[in-house]
Amino acid sequence: MNPEIRKKAAIWLVLVFVLGAATGGVFGYSFARSSYAAVKPQVLTDPERRAKKVSEMTQEIGLTAEQAQKAAGIIDNAQTEIRSIHNDSDAQVDVVRMKARDQMRAFLTPEQKPKFEAYVQRLDAERKKQKEAQMGK
Repeated sequence: MNPEIRKKAAIWLVLVFVLGAATGGVFGYSFARSSYAAVKPQVLTDPERRAKKVSEMTQEIGLTAEQAQKAAGIIDNAQTEIRSIHNDSDAQVDVVRMKARDQMRAFLTPEQKPKFEAYVQRLDAERKKQKEAQMGK
């Protein structure tokens, strides 16, 4: 084969490869972005969630405006009570957690205690993030 033809064939091969890689990258990126965005759940505030629930009940049950207003009040009170129960139970769980941690500290060696404290701090940070995410819902 002619060296000039070989050179042109190599250039075309590289060009087609680069264009294919670029096209694949663009399509892959746009597909991944749109797929992720489509799966992302919508986070509603408490009033939005309550309004949605009342709207669903109004459509499915046929509530009047007065009944819908009463239902919204009942749901609001229930959410407040449930939040109070969660807070009380969280406090009780914290007491048990602290007791267990004190029992663990009692038998750890001095070398293990700093590692345990770092572990506990990491767990507490993760728990705090989860609780903040739940509170945002």
